[in-house]
Amino acid sequence: MESQPPSKTDVAQRCPVEWVEAMAEAGADQYTFHIEATDEPKALARKIREAGMKAGVGVKPDTPIEAVLPVVEEVDMVLVMTVEPGFGGQAFRADMMPKVELLRRRFPELDIEVDGGVGLATIDACAKAGANMIVSGSAVVQADDPRAVISQLRQSVVKAL
Repeated sequence: MESQPPSKTDVAQRCPVEWVEAMAEAGADQYTFHIEATDEPKALARKIREAGMKAGVGVKPDTPIEAVLPVVEEVDMVLVMTVEPGFGGQAFRADMMPKVELLRRRFPELDIEVDGGVGLATIDACAKAGANMIVSGSAVVQADDPRAVISQLRQSVVKAL
């Protein structure tokens, strides 16, 4: 049997709970919701796990990191957005790295992902702050050699671990 790559879903809709079952049925391995999109983050994280997926919670740039702290024990990953979600190519906001640093200090085993403006010029700041997962869209798809960029990004994170 061929192995399938993991399928992650990042949902920032107003009602992320409505998509849990559909994403599980579609084969998603992980479902990430934004803390700003729900009044019941712990219940949503439990529902995601009950559906057989890993749960992630994201936090937008203007939301204090303290908003996700009560739900960290219920999730597998915290996503720190360094841009406003919605479209690619935005500039990386280094002022979001203290959020990553705080999470890494308080939760050394937690998966911490950074998304937004991550590329060769910004990856070291992410890795040094404590991110062990990254999302890099524009930097990869616009590169002359996407494989080389992915390799360099990966090496930076591994080196910092």
